[in-house]
Amino acid sequence: MAGDDSTVVLTDIKAALAAAENEAAQKPAALLVVGGDLNGTIFDLAEGEVSVGRNPDNSIPLEFNGISRYHFKVISGGGDSHVVEDAGSRNGTFVNNKKIEGQQQLNKGDMIKLGNIALKYLPKGDPERLTYDKLQHEANTDKHTGCYNKGYFNNALDLEVKKSKVTGNPLSLIVFDLDHFKKLNDGYGHDAGDFVLKEMAGLIRKNGVRDQDIFARYGGEEFVILLPKTNLKQAFEIAERLRKLVESHEFIYEEKRLPVTASIGVADYRQGVATGTDLFKRADEAVYKSKQGGRNQVNFYRAK
Repeated sequence: MAGDDSTVVLTDIKAALAAAENEAAQKPAALLVVGGDLNGTIFDLAEGEVSVGRNPDNSIPLEFNGISRYHFKVISGGGDSHVVEDAGSRNGTFVNNKKIEGQQQLNKGDMIKLGNIALKYLPKGDPERLTYDKLQHEANTDKHTGCYNKGYFNNALDLEVKKSKVTGNPLSLIVFDLDHFKKLNDGYGHDAGDFVLKEMAGLIRKNGVRDQDIFARYGGEEFVILLPKTNLKQAFEIAERLRKLVESHEFIYEEKRLPVTASIGVADYRQGVATGTDLFKRADEAVYKSKQGGRNQVNFYRAK
């Protein structure tokens, strides 16, 4: 019997390893930040050319001292190979502590240094990145709802506002609170409230969030959706669709349908918005209008 048990365990281990290898094989090549505030952050390398530098319109924006506006670029070659090329940076680009001239082929584990930042090259299918993917996911995710957390959202908001300043692309933000959530907790219990938060987050992820959007739990019953390349009219339409989705969904807990609606505010990047905080305050002010107006509605920010 002991032999049978060990055979089963060995089979399970082999299956798990095969699954991990298959998952890794689907992962593109990437740059992994080593050290500093962004330690463990992974940037996937898209096909074609990926630019890295201080300006927010780079494919990988890194706003740190010693980094030029456009510092270097990584270019995909034949097959799964990549080369790195300095983009005329002031301080140069270094691979394995050697300053590069022209293009240089990247190999697994090569360290690219710019300013005080080091980026480790992980080729396509490298199983090492699965560990970092997991760590990054855990650091950026609200454990109860599976949404991004407040810290991740704030960083993304600041970056997208900077991008809009440079590119002129539209940017919108949806902020919403669940109505009378304290009353729901008091009347049905905190377990019911936890159920609603998780159920609602899953509902919106499946039906209302695009790949480019950033859906996060900001705190308590407050949620945010950042909408890159989306104007105010489009964002309002999305918000209204989400409001109806929440209102019509049957939140059934212990055979009881719970009353769940949301008050929603929408704002966009335009004159008067200098920072991510400015944009958030505008959307939050619009949420307050929805609450004042009777809740379960959408309002957009109007300049005074």
